Amino acid sequence: MFEIECKNPDEIILTTKKTSIKFNVAEGVIDANLNVGKIEGPGEFEIGDVAIRGLATKGDRTAYEAVIGTVHIGIIGDNEEAAMLDELGVSDVLCTSSVRAVREVEPKVVIAMGNVDGMVTELKLAPRAEKKYKLKNFEALPVALEVIALT
Repeated sequence: MFEIECKNPDEIILTTKKTSIKFNVAEGVIDANLNVGKIEGPGEFEIGDVAIRGLATKGDRTAYEAVIGTVHIGIIGDNEEAAMLDELGVSDVLCTSSVRAVREVEPKVVIAMGNVDGMVTELKLAPRAEKKYKLKNFEALPVALEVIALT
């Protein structure tokens, strides 16, 4: 089981039983309170029970894929660069404000970052407001696309 929180439009926090990791897509950094400090830029990392892949994008930004168990989580913010979306591949949960990214990646759950109203209007879906999004495992994912607005 893990939880996803959003403290501001540029940050996503993943919390598992073993660790808590903050992804800042605007600054391209990961903060997991490690002795080495924050992790910047692309690369592959393993923090606790979370496997992370940082993907380089234009403008020195970084998008992320996090894998917890068998659940793939894309954390891309407003980035909709085609090459990055191709490299990201399948995401069960996508943290973004880009409607284009949602249509290309086709996740089961969208964690809306940024302009939630514009996104849900264009997707023609009603968002579900939550403080935290909790997911037990892959089997607990919804069948149809859901948009979650974290408050």
